[in-house]
Amino acid sequence: MTETPLFRYTLRLADNALVLGHRLSEWVGRAPVLEEDLALGNLGLDLIGQARAFYVYAGEIEGRGRDEDALAYLRDAGEYCNVLLVEQPNGDFAATMMRQLFYSAFAHPFFEALQKSRDATLAAIAAKAVKEMAYHVRHSAEWVIRLGDGTDESHRRAQQAADDLWTYTGELFEADAVERALIEAGIAPDTAALRASFDNAINDVFDEATLQRPGSGFMQSGGRDGRHSEHLGFILTELQFLQRVYPGAKW
Repeated sequence: MTETPLFRYTLRLADNALVLGHRLSEWVGRAPVLEEDLALGNLGLDLIGQARAFYVYAGEIEGRGRDEDALAYLRDAGEYCNVLLVEQPNGDFAATMMRQLFYSAFAHPFFEALQKSRDATLAAIAAKAVKEMAYHVRHSAEWVIRLGDGTDESHRRAQQAADDLWTYTGELFEADAVERALIEAGIAPDTAALRASFDNAINDVFDEATLQRPGSGFMQSGGRDGRHSEHLGFILTELQFLQRVYPGAKW
């Protein structure tokens, strides 16, 4: 069965949220302070909730009987279509906060725009997600500012995180044939039009954090088409373990 653009698009949104949510869950019990342990867990839960809503809708669009569990746990790495940014390792705390800032600074204006979609289900999911992502932006921005404008060591780590992760931000704004078809239909927002909002948010945070914004240059891409870094395979090994060992198991 040939995938429709709407199915592929919805699956991309689900995969973004699932993979990043799982990454944040890896901090539970390991965060630098108890309050942040709880905060990162809650950020992860927001994303998992978004993933569930998108997977349920993707299954309905596909019409092959696959539910949210099948789409999340029973696909191979090459079938995932998340952006490369969300699968990057947690690294140190500065890297995690920088990755979260880059993603949420994009996702917040994206969901604001998606609320106006002609697809009622996508618009409804976006209406809830936009409130969550507003908090994600604020939380990650506060930490990036604290680290960047902190000690020499925290500043160095924050700058290193920005330099390492910037190459993955370009993919957030790419539009291929799948997205262009939905943009023309009034279903998907044009991500290129969101670039100014993203740039303004990042510039404001970096100015206050005394960080240098990395220069434009080569950007990594391919995740949305199933070409991933080696990191995704390790994520799925852990994420899918129980479902693979005990197929069809239910709580």
